[in-house]
Amino acid sequence: MERPDLTGLPAAVLAYIESLESQLHHSVHTHSVHTHSVHVSTETQDEATLEPSEPPTSAHLITISAAGLAKRTPRHLYSRQRRGGMGIFDLDSPGNDPPTFLAMATPAEMLTLLTNHGRVFRVPVAEISERPVRSRGELLNTRLPLRPEERLALVLPEPPDNGTFLVLVTERGQVRRIARPYLGASLQAGSVLLEPREGGAPAAACWSCGSDELLIAARSGQAIRFNERLVPVRGCLGMRVDPDDRVVAVAAAPADGQVFLLGQDGKGTIRLLAGFTANKAPGAGGKTAMKADPLVGVVAVTEQSDLFVLSRLGKLIRFRANEVPPKEGVVQGVHCMSLRADECVALLALVP
Repeated sequence: MERPDLTGLPAAVLAYIESLESQLHHSVHTHSVHTHSVHVSTETQDEATLEPSEPPTSAHLITISAAGLAKRTPRHLYSRQRRGGMGIFDLDSPGNDPPTFLAMATPAEMLTLLTNHGRVFRVPVAEISERPVRSRGELLNTRLPLRPEERLALVLPEPPDNGTFLVLVTERGQVRRIARPYLGASLQAGSVLLEPREGGAPAAACWSCGSDELLIAARSGQAIRFNERLVPVRGCLGMRVDPDDRVVAVAAAPADGQVFLLGQDGKGTIRLLAGFTANKAPGAGGKTAMKADPLVGVVAVTEQSDLFVLSRLGKLIRFRANEVPPKEGVVQGVHCMSLRADECVALLALVP
């Protein structure tokens, strides 16, 4: 039986239908044997094909809504799908408070939270409620002394072993590097890391090793690449952004590395930095990194990386980065997540 055309249905109805389909596909995958034939379309068979979960791990995937509704779930409970699958429903949040942030950390670590006022707070991961894959969370903002009109802008995990600097970029393209020791346990809650009046609210962040290439990308798909050592201590303009555009992502990778770019429509591509010419200095206008409008995010990846993509309706898909063909030039990308009346909002890479 072919799936009927659902064009025109309200988003809430489509989300409910997809939820039922996801549960049905999971049941078929778990209980059917290879000799059984199931009457589903070729597309849904591909979407239901899941790889075995990884061994139990202490790492948790943390999902947070725009208003601070948060939960953490052990990472191994998220099975891999093939690129282009439907994903599974994760954070259950109200329609006016969509899932917005993804992070990965262990219960022994801390999360660093930045607000649109440029202030920073640290929250123990253990204080975030551990919940099943599809469930509601608890409000994180009740633990934070936020000002009126202040909201979460960025959520950052502990740095990796080679993380030396935190790279912060504002909506208007101002970039600053902050040394790792400054963000330790002695950091005073509510400290101002970026002044929004000088370049807009914090828009993107990543950890760097101290000699990486930075790729700053805007919503329009324009990007600039330069070495992080060119950023002075007090920061500078990293990328010139048009008035109707804004920065959405920054990634740090070696000169021979690669980055994954994701569009709001669920299409993504891997760009080899070798095919994206570096600027001799920060502060110039960008050039097209991906034919996507709007662009959602950029993360550094390797062939062994897993990618996690989150949608506005709370669906999440996990797939291997090596399923996306790397390119040196500009492309539109390949389908990474099947979306119906939905859009991608967040991106995370697990780099082994």
